[in-house]
Amino acid sequence: MIAHPLLKVVVKAENQGIQNPIGLQLHLHLHISIIIIKRTTQSLKSSAAFVLFMNHRFKNRLAQLFAFSLLTNFLSLKILPTFRQILTKTLDFLRMDSLFFSADGGDDDCLFGTSSVRSIQSLSDLDDERLYLVDHRWWNETRESLFREIDGVLYATSSCLSDDFESEIILDMSRSEIDSVDCNGEEQGVSGREYALVSEWMFYRTLKWHYDMKNVGNFVAMEDNKADLFSLQIGLSISGTTNSLVVKINQKGNEIGAFNKSCQIFNLKSGFLKIWDFSGQITKFFLQGRMLSDNSEQINAEIFLELQVYGLSYDIMQKENEMAVEDSKTNGHSEKVNSYVRVDHQPITSNFSQTHNLGLTGLYNLGNTCFMNSAIQCLVHTPQLVDYFLGDFRKDLNFENPLGVNGKLALAFGDLLRQLWTPGATYVAPRAFKSRLAGFAPQFSGYNQHDSQEFLAFLLDGLHEDLNRVKIKPYNEIKDVDGISDKEVADEHWRNHLARNDSIIVDVCQGQYRSTLICPLCKKHSVTFDPFLYLSLPLPSTTMRTMTLTILSTDGTTLPLPVTVNVPKYGKFKDLIQALSIACSLRDDETLLVAEIYNNCIIQILDKPRDSLELVRDNDRLVAYRLLKDEDSLPLVVFTHWRYEEPYGQGQPVSRKFGIPLVTRVPDFPTGSDLHNKFLKLLQSLIMPDELFLDNPENTPDQDPTEMDVDENAVNDSSNTEVKDNETFEFCLEQQGTFSEGPTILMDEPLLIPESRKVSVRVSWPDEMLKRYDTSILSNLPETGGLALITKTPPESVSLYKCLEAFLKEEPLGPEDMWYCPKCKKHRQASKKLDLWRLPEIVIIHLKRFSYNRFLKDKLETFVDFPIDDFDFSNYTVEKDNESCTSRYKLYAVSNHYGGMGGGHYTAFAQCGEEWYEFNDSQVYPIREDQIKTSAAYVLFYKRI
Repeated sequence: MIAHPLLKVVVKAENQGIQNPIGLQLHLHLHISIIIIKRTTQSLKSSAAFVLFMNHRFKNRLAQLFAFSLLTNFLSLKILPTFRQILTKTLDFLRMDSLFFSADGGDDDCLFGTSSVRSIQSLSDLDDERLYLVDHRWWNETRESLFREIDGVLYATSSCLSDDFESEIILDMSRSEIDSVDCNGEEQGVSGREYALVSEWMFYRTLKWHYDMKNVGNFVAMEDNKADLFSLQIGLSISGTTNSLVVKINQKGNEIGAFNKSCQIFNLKSGFLKIWDFSGQITKFFLQGRMLSDNSEQINAEIFLELQVYGLSYDIMQKENEMAVEDSKTNGHSEKVNSYVRVDHQPITSNFSQTHNLGLTGLYNLGNTCFMNSAIQCLVHTPQLVDYFLGDFRKDLNFENPLGVNGKLALAFGDLLRQLWTPGATYVAPRAFKSRLAGFAPQFSGYNQHDSQEFLAFLLDGLHEDLNRVKIKPYNEIKDVDGISDKEVADEHWRNHLARNDSIIVDVCQGQYRSTLICPLCKKHSVTFDPFLYLSLPLPSTTMRTMTLTILSTDGTTLPLPVTVNVPKYGKFKDLIQALSIACSLRDDETLLVAEIYNNCIIQILDKPRDSLELVRDNDRLVAYRLLKDEDSLPLVVFTHWRYEEPYGQGQPVSRKFGIPLVTRVPDFPTGSDLHNKFLKLLQSLIMPDELFLDNPENTPDQDPTEMDVDENAVNDSSNTEVKDNETFEFCLEQQGTFSEGPTILMDEPLLIPESRKVSVRVSWPDEMLKRYDTSILSNLPETGGLALITKTPPESVSLYKCLEAFLKEEPLGPEDMWYCPKCKKHRQASKKLDLWRLPEIVIIHLKRFSYNRFLKDKLETFVDFPIDDFDFSNYTVEKDNESCTSRYKLYAVSNHYGGMGGGHYTAFAQCGEEWYEFNDSQVYPIREDQIKTSAAYVLFYKRI
């Protein structure tokens, strides 16, 4: 007989065919929630609709999720905590995140028991923070600024060596009768040392305070250049019968260096020191001792603890040096010691570990995790986040939020940030953090490359949910805003947002923008105010295009010259001709003939001025021939070059094309001799230097062959020069459209000009002529969109202000995003306008470099000129009444992406103190401010000035 109603539910589910564990658990969760709702809302008539709605449990999952959320908020004050917890678990189960994607296998409590992994339910379930023993004077300097409300308890401590083991230090701590509030004691020489026992967050806040106060410019306080942080294993003997606490430090359980330092710190000779407890942990130890005193087996039980010791051994040495200085004064010698040292700008490597370089710690690449390292380095150098996570952030952990991960992501990030700000750290491997993140965002669970901005968005959202101070979110109904000013509506929306979302992420990173929709027919305006975490700015399409062409003269006076010009991206061929004319200093009596070259042949002449430049691809090769204007009506002759090459293996030599075709114009009835003379004239600039000297003995050795004047009469008379038959060029006509060899052109016979007024001539080069002319120049033809060889204009850049204007401009919605007009009662393609209303303390700007569509994925390499010291939003913010907050911002971090869509690498630039550094995974390097602006900038971080 089945007695428990839940077991009846299980049997009923199995009878319905639900036998797999996931389906059974979902079925069980839903029935539990329905039972609870029915039993606790009988007196709440308004919830009857929700009960009926939930009975349709397997029909619409989104409706179930919405109903559960409303019920959790609506009934939170009516339902017992146990019932409310089960409802929260049901909602969390429907999200499936913790069930399928938890990095540690899931940590939710099971319905009929407890899982092997403990779930954090409250602050009391958390492990105590590590304890740090520091110099009391160093700690006390920060109390006025940071720790006014924290009082310490003084313990007089005596130290000695163990009677049985000389390698063991015994400290006997007893509570002093001095008023615990008065903790501003003064040290009295070496024998009166005072130390402070503080929690981890207190230590890091103090450390950061000293760093901020004393790291002025490039100067660092000498006392903070200690680099002396080490762990010490201690044993606490707890007894409930006495007010003393016995601390044992054994050499066996510690490193030799740590034990030797502890001997020096606790000063065995004098046997007297004072320890102020500001952590409250010693009081907990005494209470624990009293609880154990009732159990005879637990009396004098020993607890082992890892104590972090900072800077004390250095402090001892410094005091000894001061005593030595005092002694030197008695001998008549006194020197003034400068308490500050100059820090040189040296490269910071992975093993660079000096205390004054707080925050300059790299992150180990776990395997394609450069995207994560880049985003983290930007966040851990955000001033407000650094102060928050170095402080007591645990008090804000939210263990009840079903949208978070039980506070574990915030704990993991806080621990990682503290490691990166630890003195003497080299680099950190963020394995624990990555594992926790995967429980919140499972797409980051593997080791694939991801987008740093996408990672950043998930991380900030997860931190917000884990640190949301709102435990019970109220339901706020949206009111009609007609007739109400935008300021009142914006303030009400912001109050409603803060009533449900209150965390450090909201305080620092979230702003508010106004969204306006306008119906194209009735002109109905719909205004809403929404929060934003970052701004995704589009890159305006580049208006110019860079093209590289090769300029060839037709008079033999200059060598082929590659020229790079900027033309309108969507311009015409006439724009290209105009830009080339300026770039090559075209004379008034000259014109340009642009042709496309493929396989050493002219495949088309680009002579239509109104054709679009989009027809030219980046991998095309174009040349521009300089011709005389008054010869435009004459026939055009195109010379293609052929030579014999030895084939691979055995066989006869094969004729192959090579080089750039040459172009000239000839009279209407030319002979073979006219073509020969024209061709020799075109080759005049290609004559090898030795051949040039042999032909013209009057040339001086210092004269540049490319600058020599060409004697046209000598060229014209070259036909009369006696040349051997095997050393002359052979000319043949090419068959139109086939590029095959046609009849041979004879020197003394006239040439018939076709109706097209274009003659294609095939020139065969003998070996002697290949030696006489430098034909390699004709083979270097760059691609149109290739790397510019000669750039006379700088690359085009886009201002960050232009990107912001493109983001805020009014534009119509797409057909797939039709808006339902409440006045027309129909869906309309409305126009949308965004305006910045409320700016946060930290503005994160994402540059949309990656574009996606159905057919193409591309990355824009556009150089964005972004301001560094003064980014002014005043002209882009609608709300002007808030005079207390400035609209000017300063850059402090950049996430960079190098490479294309298929891969690439992420790095980060971040400002630490007054200097800039590059974080390339585990490597950290100082950089100059003028090196920050690159075309790799992807996510920009600005802080309010």
